[in-house]
Amino acid sequence: MTQHQPCTGALRANSPRDAPREPHRQGARPPGAVSQGASGTPAGVVGFLTGYPSPDLVSRGTGDVTHKSVVRHMGVPAALQDALYIKQPYEAYSPENHEAWHRLHSRMVPRWERYANEHFMRGVHSLRLDPQRIPRLSDVNRFLCPLTGFQAKAVSGYIPAFQFFDCLRNREFPTTVTIRPADRLDYLPEPDIFHDIAGHVPMHTDKAFAETLVRFGECAHTAAELVSGIRDERLRLQRLTSIIRAMARFFWFTVEFGLMNTREGVKAYGSGLLSSYGELEHSLESAEVQRFPLQLEWAINQAFEIDHYQPLLFIADSFDHVFSLVDRLESWMREGKLNKVAPGEPSVSEADLRSFLHLQNS
Repeated sequence: MTQHQPCTGALRANSPRDAPREPHRQGARPPGAVSQGASGTPAGVVGFLTGYPSPDLVSRGTGDVTHKSVVRHMGVPAALQDALYIKQPYEAYSPENHEAWHRLHSRMVPRWERYANEHFMRGVHSLRLDPQRIPRLSDVNRFLCPLTGFQAKAVSGYIPAFQFFDCLRNREFPTTVTIRPADRLDYLPEPDIFHDIAGHVPMHTDKAFAETLVRFGECAHTAAELVSGIRDERLRLQRLTSIIRAMARFFWFTVEFGLMNTREGVKAYGSGLLSSYGELEHSLESAEVQRFPLQLEWAINQAFEIDHYQPLLFIADSFDHVFSLVDRLESWMREGKLNKVAPGEPSVSEADLRSFLHLQNS
């Protein structure tokens, strides 16, 4: 595992035990698993699942602090209002925004105490999040960075897949600054600052988990490197689409919706679960949810839908187990085993493809 660099206190503005398994089979799927996603799943899903909504979702906003109000508050010139990395416009948050944070946080605490893994709970304690007010990212980073080198990095909205993974490689987590309205606290397709800071970031205080995120970022660079040597454009795009889809699925079933065996039984570590009042309980209590041991060949070939509770989840043994599977993901990428994963969701947008291909033209 790599060693993180000492924190500087400022964000860089422009950077972006294996479980038993069956032999690899393209298209292998857990018994009874869901088939490919519904056609109604929003376009550009890869951008969403890595933490950010598709461009067609950004304009909806998630509260009083929306993309447009952010850039207006910052006084950004009109020609530059599509800037990706921004400064958190803290003074723009309204009392209603802070009330939404308070209500979200207060109702999640009992669920976390019952269903969250111990690493997450230690992270919540380490970050000292204010239950009453939306946190300042500078305060979050003051506690987070000395632990693992990670920092939360404010973004204005959608971020293409490669830039997202490159940020992880640099120990930066692109963080949404908007928050959902107080009258719509339950699941929204758009991520918000509660999902990112209360769902994701506590896990970033754990060294083994942080190293796993960095390895995801390194895998993105491997993918860009591998396809850069393919001259046939159609073949290059076909292989890259399959590789991105495989990476996106594995990220979804681990970082976003992962479960883990612990001494106290199965607990949640995925941020999509840990930021959802209803789905966190549902994921561990409902008889409708299929739960299988995490196997790489199943996860990368399993489609998913984002507009309802997940009917299929995977259980890891430890963060070392997840890290080893990311290593194997990269090995399979180099061996060509990700070139034709099972079709289906998530879709891969043109913006996501371009984000991987930009290295060839730089």
